[in-house]
Amino acid sequence: MEWSVWNVSRFCREFLCGTGLAYDWRERFRRNSTMIEFKGSHFEREVILWGIRWYMAYPVSYRQLGKMMQERGVEVDHSTLNRWVLRHVPLLDREFRARKHPVGSSWRLDETYVRVKGAWKYLYRAVDKAGATVDFLLTAKRDRKAALRFLRKAIRHNGTPEKITIDKSGANTAAIESYNAEHEAGIEIRQVKYLNNIVEQDHRAIKRLVRPMLGFKSFWSAAVTLAGVELLHMIRKGQLRTTGELCRAQQFYSLAG
Repeated sequence: MEWSVWNVSRFCREFLCGTGLAYDWRERFRRNSTMIEFKGSHFEREVILWGIRWYMAYPVSYRQLGKMMQERGVEVDHSTLNRWVLRHVPLLDREFRARKHPVGSSWRLDETYVRVKGAWKYLYRAVDKAGATVDFLLTAKRDRKAALRFLRKAIRHNGTPEKITIDKSGANTAAIESYNAEHEAGIEIRQVKYLNNIVEQDHRAIKRLVRPMLGFKSFWSAAVTLAGVELLHMIRKGQLRTTGELCRAQQFYSLAG
């Protein structure tokens, strides 16, 4: 099947946002003020965005995704899918952050494990008390410096919280205390295990998608892929500011401009 603009439009209507949904998502792209560049690619930008979204939204490997796209008339190698993700996810993440809803001032902070090149690395994550994702950061170590780096990033993008709930981690406690001392902040530290259940449960949504990816070959690949997974997870939570009623797929595609 020739992958024409007509086929692209029909497929989006039928498979991405519900059969029969009349919505010109290409026009939505044109109205957006920010445009992510797709020059030099052998594929339509819409096809590239589909591949990226499917990989981030569903628990599949690149090879499985390649077969799924092949069934829909698109011949694409798994290595090409990987290049799409590494090239475009950082740009999509940047646009999402510019349009992200503000989060609450009471955070729950925790870390989970991700395998990179056969070794465990640490994914720091925080959500607010309503469950909205605050931020995330992949680090090589689990110590005060790593926790402080994550805290600085989260506060840079989301503002200073009033309180942060953590587990019994001494590294996280030391990081918050260091930040308070450096910036004369008054962030309250709470160590109440049941209050942190919300972020621990939230880890599961990320791990469920990452597990079929069969590990990462490099730290950079892991960091970029996780950013994409987190991005789709935040869209599912309704954290993207949009104009009009858009389904989740449309919200993602609108980030490309």
